[in-house]
Amino acid sequence: VATLFFVSVLVFVVVRVLPGDPALVIIGAEGSPEAAGRLREALGLNRPIAVQYGEWLGRALRGDLGVSLQYDVPVGRLILSRLPVTIPLTLMAAAFMLTALPLGLYAARRHRRAGDYLAMLVSQIGIAVPGFWAGLLLILLFSVRLGWVESGGFAGWSSGLWPGVRSLLLPAFALGLFQTAVLVR
Repeated sequence: VATLFFVSVLVFVVVRVLPGDPALVIIGAEGSPEAAGRLREALGLNRPIAVQYGEWLGRALRGDLGVSLQYDVPVGRLILSRLPVTIPLTLMAAAFMLTALPLGLYAARRHRRAGDYLAMLVSQIGIAVPGFWAGLLLILLFSVRLGWVESGGFAGWSSGLWPGVRSLLLPAFALGLFQTAVLVR
C-alpha cells in the first residue's frame, strides 16, 4: 500500500510538472487561450497540486479513475477492455518463468561443470539484454526468418483460441525472459 501510494504521488507530480498543458492538448492548435483557460478551470488544473492529488486519490479509492484525455472515455472502461489480452499475456509470461526452476536445479546439480556454466551464461545474457531488444530479436528470428508467428498485432479471441495464443507467444516470452533469467540465477 505504501509503495502504491508513493508511486501514485510520484507519477501525479511528475505528470503535472512536465512541460505541456493538458488543456492545450485537448483543445488543439486552433483553440484560443481563453478557451484553454476555461477548460483548465473546468478540469481543476488551476488549483494547487496537493488539492488536485487529494481529489484524484479520493475518486480513485472509490473506483473513479477519471476520463482518458486521449480517448475521451472513462479510464476504468479502458482498463477493463484491455484485460482479455492482458491477463492471458501475463499468465503466459508467468508460465514461461516456470522453466526457471528446472534450469536452476539443473545448474545446481552440475555445479562447476559445463551444464552449470552454460545455464549461468544464458541466465546472465537474459538479465543483461533489455526486454525490448529481446523482443526485437525474437521477432527477427521467429517471425521474419522462420515465419512461425506473426510479427505484430493480436489476432483476437474471436478468431479462435490457437490464433489468439499464437499472437501472444512472442510477447509473453519476451516479458518472461528477464524474470526467468533472474530466477535461474
